[in-house]
Amino acid sequence: MTETAMLSAREEWKRYWTLPLAAGLGNVGSIIHIYALGAFMAPLSAEFGWSRAEISSGITVSNSGTALLGLMVGILVDRLGPRKVGLVGATAMAVAFGLLGTATGTYANWVLLWLGIAFAATATQTTIWTSAVTSRFDRSRGIAIALTIAVNGAAATLLPILSTLAIGGLGWRHAFFALAGGWIAITLPMLLLFFRGAAEEHIAAAGSQKVVASANLPGLEVKQVLTALPFWRLALAGCLFSFVAMSMIVHFVPILTDRGLSPVEAASIAGIVGIASIGGRFVTGYLLDRFPAERVALVGLSLPVLSALLLLNGHSVFAYSVAAAIAGFSLGAELDVLIYLTSRRFGLKRFGTLFSIIMLSMSVGTSTGPLTAGWIFDRFGSYDNYLLLVIPLVLIAALSVGTLRPAAQSWQTGQSGH
Repeated sequence: MTETAMLSAREEWKRYWTLPLAAGLGNVGSIIHIYALGAFMAPLSAEFGWSRAEISSGITVSNSGTALLGLMVGILVDRLGPRKVGLVGATAMAVAFGLLGTATGTYANWVLLWLGIAFAATATQTTIWTSAVTSRFDRSRGIAIALTIAVNGAAATLLPILSTLAIGGLGWRHAFFALAGGWIAITLPMLLLFFRGAAEEHIAAAGSQKVVASANLPGLEVKQVLTALPFWRLALAGCLFSFVAMSMIVHFVPILTDRGLSPVEAASIAGIVGIASIGGRFVTGYLLDRFPAERVALVGLSLPVLSALLLLNGHSVFAYSVAAAIAGFSLGAELDVLIYLTSRRFGLKRFGTLFSIIMLSMSVGTSTGPLTAGWIFDRFGSYDNYLLLVIPLVLIAALSVGTLRPAAQSWQTGQSGH
């Protein structure tokens, strides 16, 4: 980086450093129901006699709804701006999550409550928060994206602990209310004060005139992008890597117990994945701001090959721990790379719509990956064939992005270089 670029990056952070923090807190709404639910399984099962599968089916309902509605929200972000959508979404998510505390004990009621979560979670999806962040950061966009998403990593660590403490002190019903209220009490003021992207400036400048929020942002139209092969290569990479990522997260503990580790040892090693993913986000963000993003993607997305080989051939706690660290680091790179490349190659004018399409492809991977890994184990009595499958899928994903030619134009927001 030149000194001018470094000064420009400092200026971005001086002006907008609160934006990624506010966006990160808003982004927690997309995962609060996923990472908190585990702590509620025992009390819900004890009170209503539900199986773990019945309780967990709420996640299936919400994820399916989010996949179906995600594109609509992306279009709304492009038309109305991320601020309006994010404020409504965060408020709706707090209400929907809190309402889980009103569960009556009938399964129909449980599904209905999770349909509410589905609608609200869609309006807190990552596309919303990163739309604003990418519109403000050019020189340090990679790190800004990493910070926005890394807040979820911290929340994923804290939510099970906070949920357990709240259940122990308040009971499970009031724990849902407390978690929802605590999150929105911190998040809503931050969003009101600091969550403004470039689209909001365009709306304010237009005054009483009705404008499309993203109209003055640089970038290509959706029709232009949908005929571009690089876009579909990004979508393919997102689908395949998400398939591997979600299946590895869900099955990492049983993979290790299959290899003779105790459940406690396996869980401890699996915890390394989450910690390493946070580091992976920031290292990836740093590298994206300094090196060609396609090359960063080629290396970052290829790393699970090493994890698969270590899990197949390793015979020690150390080897499995290294596999977990490598997998976690790579998992931290995926979303950062896809957001960065989408915004750089196709611009910000229709970023909400375009990245929602990529997230839809990722949802196909996250939905099918764990099921496939489980089916392979049930069929063959081992995870070895699953781990062998990981290798070509990861390499295809990495090559789909890593072999892209440099874009003819790298879209900028026009705010840097002061």
